[in-house]
Amino acid sequence: MQYASPRADCPICEDERQYVPPSGQRWTDFATLKAEHEPVIRQEGTGLTGIACTPKFGIGQRALFVETASGNFLWDLTAYLDDTIAEHITSRGGITGIAISHPHYYTTCVEWARTFDVPVYLHEGDREWIGRPDERIELWSGQTKQVGDGVTLVNLGVHFTGGTVLHWSGGEEGRGALLSGDIVQVIPDRRHVGFMYSYPNLIPERPAVVRRAAEILAGYRFDAIYGAWWDAVVRQDGYDVVQRSAKRYLEFVS
Repeated sequence: MQYASPRADCPICEDERQYVPPSGQRWTDFATLKAEHEPVIRQEGTGLTGIACTPKFGIGQRALFVETASGNFLWDLTAYLDDTIAEHITSRGGITGIAISHPHYYTTCVEWARTFDVPVYLHEGDREWIGRPDERIELWSGQTKQVGDGVTLVNLGVHFTGGTVLHWSGGEEGRGALLSGDIVQVIPDRRHVGFMYSYPNLIPERPAVVRRAAEILAGYRFDAIYGAWWDAVVRQDGYDVVQRSAKRYLEFVS
């Protein structure tokens, strides 16, 4: 999380969904981040480019650059951003906006929004976690928000109240794709996905929240699921994977 000014505490780290290590809270700044890392840009799927850095920073998630006929879009964020990344995105037509699944990935969203002069869409359910307010942050409400032709933000409320996924109806050559961050978590067994309130502290998500998420996603069709990390991808039958996983989860926690 990035904050507007120095502070002693980090609320998102002290929240029970994350943690402060035994060695104590550690801080860095954007200039140091850029000096110590290099960009990684690689294809993740048809019309999808992953963007991150090496060595891994934080929990190592990568952003996804979504290319559509009606305009490109950026999903989730890596904290790292430099001229190489900016030039790559610009050379591919730029972006019309940015959306972020949940507060753990807000990171340097203001730098990204200012670099490309676009809005960054955050669900109002997570308003309290915004560490660096900016006029480019656009809060949205309700269950869905259309941000492009066939590109829809869907609030599931998993992990965080504002926990959101992106449904891309034109993804996977028209079979549909779900860009899920870790709201719908791609796990090693690609036949299933996971639903957690806290991943590092192993707190399961509330059954009512998972049930509602499955019911909402029953209204969308998608073949692939793209999670938050490199190669965290369910390549086929994504819709069935989500519904089967929710059913199994609810059977175990009931």
